[in-house]
Amino acid sequence: MNENHLGTSKLKVSELAFGCWAVGGGANWGPQDDRDSVEAVQTALDAGMTFFDTAEGYGGGASERILAQGLASRRDEAFIASKVSPRHFEPSLLREACERSLGNLGTDRIDFYQLHWYSEEYPVADTISMLETLIQEGKIHGYGVCNFGRHQLADYLEAGGMTTTNQVAYSLLFRAIEAEIRPVTEKAGMGILAYSPIIQGLLGGKVRSLADVPEPRQRIRHYSSTHGNARHGEEGHEELTFETIRRIRSICEQINRPMNEVALRWLLDRGGVTSVLIGGRNGDQVRRNAAAASDPLSPDTLRALDEATDGLKEAMGPNTDLWSKESRIR
Repeated sequence: MNENHLGTSKLKVSELAFGCWAVGGGANWGPQDDRDSVEAVQTALDAGMTFFDTAEGYGGGASERILAQGLASRRDEAFIASKVSPRHFEPSLLREACERSLGNLGTDRIDFYQLHWYSEEYPVADTISMLETLIQEGKIHGYGVCNFGRHQLADYLEAGGMTTTNQVAYSLLFRAIEAEIRPVTEKAGMGILAYSPIIQGLLGGKVRSLADVPEPRQRIRHYSSTHGNARHGEEGHEELTFETIRRIRSICEQINRPMNEVALRWLLDRGGVTSVLIGGRNGDQVRRNAAAASDPLSPDTLRALDEATDGLKEAMGPNTDLWSKESRIR
C-alpha cells in the first residue's frame, strides 16, 4: 500500500488508515463484540494499513484499549494516532490526557497526536507549547489538528503549529471542505485526513432509502432534524441525498466496481488527501474496504462522480460540520 508524508513532516502513513471509532461500540454504533474488533484491527494490519486512528473520546478510552489488544505484539508495525479532547487543551490537563492514552494504548509513544476540535477556552499557542514538550520527551512523535476551519487553522498556523494534517469529514456526499478548508491546507503544505468517507454507511452499497438507515445514525445534516437524534434544526436534503446515491450507483455499475470501493478511491485520487480513514467492525468489512487501494479511477469516471454530486455539494453549502447548523468548524 502506498504511503504519504503527513504534510511537510517526515512522518509517513499508509494511504488507507483504520479508523477505530466504531470498534469501541457505543450508542452511535450499537453493541460490538471485542473479538470482532480485534480481528478487524489485525486484518487491517495484514492488508497493509499501518496507520490506526483513535481518540480518548471514543468510548471513553475503550477504542484505545481495543486497539492495544489488536496490535498486541505487533505494535512496532503500526503508526498510532490518537486525539485529545478540547476540555484537556490546558497544558497540565493535556499532559495528563496523553499519559492516560499511553496507558490505554499500552505503548510508550503516540506516533501522531491530534487536537480533536478547536477550543475557544485555551490559547492554542499554550497547547502547542505543551505538544512540543511532549515531542521532546518522546511521548509523541508529531501532532496535527482535527475539525479545524479556515480561521481556526489560521490561529493554529500563526502560533507555529506543525504543518501536518487537518482531519475532516470528506466524501462524495459531503464535499464542504472544498470551499474554504482545502485551499488553506494546500497553501500551508498540510494534508487532509478524510474521515466518514462512506458517510456512516450511505456509500456502502446497501442503502437505498431512509428506511435502510438505523435511527441512531440519522443525525447528520443530510437528514431532517425531525428524524433520529438530529439536533441541527435543518430540513435536511433527504430526497437529493438518495437521488445522488442512485446516480453514484449507476456510475459504479457502468464501471463494474463496488460503491464503497469507488467512494474511497475517489478520495485517494483527489489532490491534497494524505490518507482516507476507513472503518470496519469485523475482518470481512475491513477486507472489502481495503480493496480501494487498487486501481485508480479514470479521469472520465472522476468527472462523472463530480458532476453527479455537485448538486448535493451546492445544497449542503460550505458548513463543514456534519452534525450542527451552528458550525463549530470556523
